[in-house]
Amino acid sequence: MSDEAERPLDFIRQIVEADLASGKHTTIVTRWPPEPNGYLHIGHTKAIWINSSIAAEYGGRCHLRFDDTNPAAESVEFVEAQKEDMRWLGFDWGEHGYFASDYFPQLYEYALELIRRGHAFVCDLSSEEIEARRGTLTQAGEESPFRDRSVEENLDLFQRMRAGEFAPGDRALRAKIDMGSSVLPMRDPLIYRVVDAVHHRTGSEWPIYPLYDFAHCLSDAIEGVTHSLCTLEFADRRPLYEWILEALDIPEPRPRQIEFNPLNFSHTVLSKRFLRRLVEDDLVSGWDDPRLPTIAALRRRGVPPKALMSLCSKVGVTRREEATVELSRLDFEIRDELNRTAQRRLGVLRPLKVVIENYPEDETEMLPALNNPEDADAGTRDVPFSRELWIDRDDFIEDPPKKFNRMSVGREVRLRAAYFVTTTEVVKDANGDVIELRCTYDPATRGGDAPDGRKVRGTIHWVSAAHAVDAEIRLYDVLFEAEDPFDLPDGVEFIDRLNPNALETLTTCPLEPSVADLPAGTTFQLERAGYFSVDPDTTAEHLVLNRTVGLRDTWAKIARKG
Repeated sequence: MSDEAERPLDFIRQIVEADLASGKHTTIVTRWPPEPNGYLHIGHTKAIWINSSIAAEYGGRCHLRFDDTNPAAESVEFVEAQKEDMRWLGFDWGEHGYFASDYFPQLYEYALELIRRGHAFVCDLSSEEIEARRGTLTQAGEESPFRDRSVEENLDLFQRMRAGEFAPGDRALRAKIDMGSSVLPMRDPLIYRVVDAVHHRTGSEWPIYPLYDFAHCLSDAIEGVTHSLCTLEFADRRPLYEWILEALDIPEPRPRQIEFNPLNFSHTVLSKRFLRRLVEDDLVSGWDDPRLPTIAALRRRGVPPKALMSLCSKVGVTRREEATVELSRLDFEIRDELNRTAQRRLGVLRPLKVVIENYPEDETEMLPALNNPEDADAGTRDVPFSRELWIDRDDFIEDPPKKFNRMSVGREVRLRAAYFVTTTEVVKDANGDVIELRCTYDPATRGGDAPDGRKVRGTIHWVSAAHAVDAEIRLYDVLFEAEDPFDLPDGVEFIDRLNPNALETLTTCPLEPSVADLPAGTTFQLERAGYFSVDPDTTAEHLVLNRTVGLRDTWAKIARKG
């Protein structure tokens, strides 16, 4: 609360404080209502953060309520995956975990009451016919020919819908509001439809299911939600939300829907429908493929949850649609968090062999290396050093440009936490490619400093060849080449904009041996190479790493090109 108090209150917190001050509410209750029809994505983190943080700041509670009103697209897998994601983000709903299906009997009774009050009718039009009669923003809609059925007939038909007498599409229950309303969702919207599917919790008990707008506001009322916080896409649904509560005389104080700006990113898609297509068409390896923007994918890639929460707090809360957030901004938050918390290790992505000719052939020594120079309590670890090493191929140029500060013939450089070395000879293959460097080292520079005070211009990373563990390393880039994957010319689909270079796999990367002891999910820094996470695919025989983020802002350059 102290950190928030130092900043001006956003408009939602102003509303909450006013409601508490006026006595309208004494306890704040928010809710996060995900649909269990896919995995959560990064855009959901903001809604989770707003709902949970506001409840916590004002001593209230935040409910988790799955909107499980579409059994054809939902599953237990999605429910459990979303719970895992939310717990990982730090959202603890305690004993307040609910499902809209918990309220199906009560929602059905509410629907019957709407009919009795003359506010709902059973319509025989098909969905296509209903849409055709809906009208436009400038033209009123056309009333259904079944709108004036008697209360008795509507009750009979709706109860027969409940009994399973009708097939999907035969009949639906619609609210009777105003086909001339300037708000399209108020034009006699559907509130119940027939669905032929087995529900993951209620089985085949219900052949009819409420629509989101009907279930949403009444579930809020049943649970005593005070502030129904959601993104701007639901703003045009608010009049319907309020109409339903009013039509049923739900007691005051009623839940209040408040909309805020969503969290959108460049070079990706944040729609479970489109993400589902990527998964089901095998364009990615699954919902947790690190190229995806799902929470599961970010976790697998090694992104710390604190970085996501930090980004949400900095993006801010407004009533207006904000500009798309560049991926480079997310990367900054990831690097900022990992720089403070991630331990360091040595590893080489594209290896080039180095032989130190004046180092004893059968000798190995253990050199202390800092685990994290940003954390005084992180301590050190011992790294093996021997005559034959691996360095990164990019750290040597035979004929270097003026500002190149790494290895070249005759130049002395520092090996991180080890010695000063000088390249004396280059070994090439029959094609003229460099395959090995011959060097000498200065034994007096152990630890990386010279007792005579001389300085070197370059410091590079390395791995002892005799002690290295090999790893498969997966390097990830933006999922889509275009900044807006849906800004498409005619005849082009969003999947045509997939970046063919979004994944590069390096198969044999030597790393210091301590990396083999890190459990799956551990994120660390390979010095000068980036931040990496141990992938769940790792076995005792096969180490797999995912690059979490580079040490520098490379995606921002891609964004500017896009």
